[in-house]
Amino acid sequence: MIRKQAIQDDRMRTAAGGEPPVAVRIVSPSGVIDPAFIDAAADRLRNEGFAVSVDGNAGAVAGRYAGSRELRIAALQAAMDDEELDVILCSRGGYGLVQIVDSLDFTRFVEKPKWLVGFSDITVLHNALSKYGIPSIHGPMVRHLAGHPADSYSSAQLLRMLRSGLPTYRIAAHPLNRQGSSRGRLVGGNLSVLAGLRGTPYDLDYAGAILFIEDIAEQAYHIDRMLQNLRLGGVFAQLAGLIVGHFTDCADDASMGRSLPELIRDALEGTCFPVCFGFPAGHEDQNYPLVLGREIGLTVTGHETVVDFS
Repeated sequence: MIRKQAIQDDRMRTAAGGEPPVAVRIVSPSGVIDPAFIDAAADRLRNEGFAVSVDGNAGAVAGRYAGSRELRIAALQAAMDDEELDVILCSRGGYGLVQIVDSLDFTRFVEKPKWLVGFSDITVLHNALSKYGIPSIHGPMVRHLAGHPADSYSSAQLLRMLRSGLPTYRIAAHPLNRQGSSRGRLVGGNLSVLAGLRGTPYDLDYAGAILFIEDIAEQAYHIDRMLQNLRLGGVFAQLAGLIVGHFTDCADDASMGRSLPELIRDALEGTCFPVCFGFPAGHEDQNYPLVLGREIGLTVTGHETVVDFS
């Protein structure tokens, strides 16, 4: 844990007070994206004072993917190995990283870490970096930076984090919250991706961790199946806390006899750690950036939840 925090603190000092401006590379390791979004996001970052480069194949198209496997591996590897970069910003999620993650060489990245930013399918990379004790940012990507106003809290907070420091979030209480206070390493991301990595070398170490989950466009019984996998696999029994983000376009199913939040609550039976529902992160406009791999404080009371990265 000491090494993880030291890595992150050194990286923040470089971005904040080292050699300005912060150098960002935009890459597309997963799904295809309209190049207009890439251009708009790059312009916004430059206007904010960042030095931005865009991988030459970031707008490539190969079916649902942003280029062939070989192109995506080469682009991501080049960004990971570039010692002049401070930030790798993934353009979007979608699908495709699970096909290439085992072809990546993390040696130089581990020697000189940089921020990796993204969510959804980028959960694959967050999990991979977790193996090396390197924090990364689950947060807004190109479409958010390109398409949302400059005063958008989520994107503005991301830019602040890349420059200087870490947040403390306070959000309103949810009726299904479980009160309590704990500290632990924050892990997680997209629930479907996490479930797909179970039993692989990119599964997470959940012991004493605070787990964050979110998802999009999944049916209630699919979500329950993944939750039951975590329960039966002993994951929930190991946790120090749970933060539940957006489950976008995941409608309740009356035949299940429970709302989606209730399904999550029921899967936690027999545990006693604090639980926060309704955290504003995931596939919606409000997508508060989270530093995965960092030890955080989670305090859930009757009137608010506090997530503290200090």
